[in-house]
Amino acid sequence: MPDAYTHGHHESVLRSHRWRTAENSAAYLLPHLKPGMSILDVGSGPGTITADLAARVAPGRVVGTDASADVVAQAAADHQAPGLSFEVGDAYALPYAAGEFDVVHAHQVLQHVERPVDMLRELGRVAGSGGLVAARDVDYLGVIWYPLIPALDEWLALYIATHRSVAGEPAAGRRLKAWAREAGFTDVRATASTWLFEDGADRAWWGGMWADRVRQSAFADAARETGADDALLQRISDGWREWAASEDGWLLMPHGEILARGLTAPS
Repeated sequence: MPDAYTHGHHESVLRSHRWRTAENSAAYLLPHLKPGMSILDVGSGPGTITADLAARVAPGRVVGTDASADVVAQAAADHQAPGLSFEVGDAYALPYAAGEFDVVHAHQVLQHVERPVDMLRELGRVAGSGGLVAARDVDYLGVIWYPLIPALDEWLALYIATHRSVAGEPAAGRRLKAWAREAGFTDVRATASTWLFEDGADRAWWGGMWADRVRQSAFADAARETGADDALLQRISDGWREWAASEDGWLLMPHGEILARGLTAPS
């Protein structure tokens, strides 16, 4: 069975996933791509990053894989191009041969799984000794914002507790390098980048998305199971709307990134 996913696939969640592009979410990888390469995009979700990667390496083969059949079907309907496909798959046991892909990419995936080291080994297997594994994850313990709205402090504490109660590690960004080294990669290059939300459109989108997600998604259900009541969830929702309405509103999300090669084969 796949690991439980903290956020689920409520419209408010997919709203944030569809915003992601190769440029705003995989810039560290782009200089390493060339036409004709093959890419496996693990945890591809609605496929926006996957489709961008396919355009970068055309006429190469690009496969997006995700554990949700519904999400895969929608991605396949939304993004159609030569060499691009979407498949349901288990990232712990991928149905591909060793070394089948030049690049294996995972964005915001390792933070949600119980065995990130094992998953990285599997990504490395299908990349092979000469392939490249690229991963990027946020580090929620480093998120900062302004104005200092108390309800957002409550949101972060609740988010960390809820995420850990479901599956994975919300402060994954700082751990990617260590996980890759533990998995057996001999060449690990670590970088970092950020998402910044500060103009009116960004604030309305991000704040509105979280105002909805904290009350109506799988995250909201899991938060209730950890002890959050509806009054707290409503207070956090209102806090996000207050932040979005503030012309001073500013929020930064730090991300860790790795480019890993040279997986050591098991002895």
